[in-house]
Amino acid sequence: MWQTNVQNYGATPRARDPIFQKAFAAVFASSADMPADFNWAVGGEAGDGIDSTGKIFAQALSRAGRHVFTSKDFASRIRGGYTAYKIRTALEPVESVVDRLDVLIALTPRTIEENLEELHAGSIIIYDGERTTMENVAVPAEMHAVDVPLKRLAEEAGGAIMRNVVALGAACAVSAFPIENLDSALEKRFRSKGTALVENNQAAARAGESYVQAEYDIDVPEYRLETTDADYVLLNGDQAIGMGAIAAGCRFYAGYPITPATAVMEYLIGRIERFGGHVLQAEDELSAINMALGAARAGARAMTATSGPGIDLMTETFGLIATSETPLVIVDVMRSGPSTGMPTKQEQGDLNTLLYGGHGEVPRFVVAPTTIAEAFWKTVEAFNLAERYQTPVYLVADLAMAVTEQTFPHEVFDMDAVEIDRGRLVDATGLDEWTTDGKFTPHAVTEDGVSPRVLPGTPGGVHMSTGLEHDAFGRRTEDTNVRIEQVDKRQRKFDVARERETLEVRSFGASDAETLVLSWGSNEGAIVEALGLLEEPVHFLSVPYLSPRPDLTEAVEAATQVIVVECNATGQFANLIEHDTLQRVDRITKYDGVRFKADELAAAIAERTQMEVPA
Repeated sequence: MWQTNVQNYGATPRARDPIFQKAFAAVFASSADMPADFNWAVGGEAGDGIDSTGKIFAQALSRAGRHVFTSKDFASRIRGGYTAYKIRTALEPVESVVDRLDVLIALTPRTIEENLEELHAGSIIIYDGERTTMENVAVPAEMHAVDVPLKRLAEEAGGAIMRNVVALGAACAVSAFPIENLDSALEKRFRSKGTALVENNQAAARAGESYVQAEYDIDVPEYRLETTDADYVLLNGDQAIGMGAIAAGCRFYAGYPITPATAVMEYLIGRIERFGGHVLQAEDELSAINMALGAARAGARAMTATSGPGIDLMTETFGLIATSETPLVIVDVMRSGPSTGMPTKQEQGDLNTLLYGGHGEVPRFVVAPTTIAEAFWKTVEAFNLAERYQTPVYLVADLAMAVTEQTFPHEVFDMDAVEIDRGRLVDATGLDEWTTDGKFTPHAVTEDGVSPRVLPGTPGGVHMSTGLEHDAFGRRTEDTNVRIEQVDKRQRKFDVARERETLEVRSFGASDAETLVLSWGSNEGAIVEALGLLEEPVHFLSVPYLSPRPDLTEAVEAATQVIVVECNATGQFANLIEHDTLQRVDRITKYDGVRFKADELAAAIAERTQMEVPA
């Protein structure tokens, strides 16, 4: 067994391997021919409005009935450092980014340098040559240099701050994209600040469009952005989690801002209140989880969200949640670690902590959505699991999923299909079954490990819970027999869950293929598209349930070669697969802070298997 390390292919020794070079070149060539595929990006420094500019264009494309898939590269600072927002759009659904850029808005010389490997003959680079930093920008001869006085045109329209909107108008011109769609997106973005600002931005966009139409004769047929009448929802993973929480009946959220989980709280603010819920910003992560615990004990469906450093701080309370058998959903949006790590970079390095973190033996569910849409549905499921088994549930996302915006048909989020299961919740009429010597037994030993639960204020349901080991009444104890009973009871929940719950995996490709690829989390989309770039069949299983998890032994044993793909250095999921199946697996890992791309994954799989790829 050996490991393929997918970092920066252009800089790694493996990139100089002739076999790998051949595989990558062939895959890249095939991806470059993807029909109706358009790749756009804007880049500059943090503080240049890159994120808002990208979101406006993504919204415009979505409103024009096009599918959108975005990615962000941003520094962990308020100003300075390289920042970019990339959009891939097509008439058909897209689920990954690729190493290709058709149109680049470059606000700094570094933007061109950073994206040079993704640019190609015929790429269009839009920049402001009147800026002193851009005066001597060298655009490769085989590319289209579109020099637009962004700042000057923005000032004429009402203010230099609108230079990025001028650039968006220029992008509309080179892609024959109806600027009316941009008008709509600008109105949505700025209408809260007044009609005048909306109109100024629309004028700035038209100034950019008109300048390019007058000064340049660029007509690239494959860049013409066709529109449709389709109506899509555009949202990112954090927003999908927030929407799922509201749909699931979450009525209390406590959190402390942390990249890349903050957007969960931002989504809930102003929305959860419409349904009688509350959002509370705590002073730190420890306070946040204890507030959420208190709300859950009071009977509310409660949640908190954080990232790796916050999970470290929350671990102490995590044990109390489990011992007191309180249902609670904890969202971990992973980023590069350890410690502060790289706050704005992609990684899936928290798996071991989520599975084993905390002293003693703590039963917990760990659920990892594999798509943005699934983040909505798995959030609903997480709340149901938490109350059905009275346990903490880790809902696991990562930065790539959190910040990626993607389009979906409205019916994907069918609120009528949401089912809420509050578990073994009893009221005053059902207490007799769970009362001994006139006292309620909140930790009664049951066959399935799940005890009765009452909400505060229920007549006859008075009880206590403690972080100390306790008996069925919740009273502290050191009785050895009771200790064994309670530990076994809590652990029994997961034996039951394995039998009762449908721990499904998502299957793609040819189920009888000799090569099996396994992965988890946000890697799914890139792998699915990678399969389409390979000439030989591959079977891919995407696994959303990590604890308890499905038995993959049969699938692993049926394959000639098994490859596990994940964004960490040590292959944490691969280790689990080897432990569960007693079979050695190969690994493709990536831990440079950048998400997997479809074409690079296809090249890595082709190289690893010596597979032929399309010429």
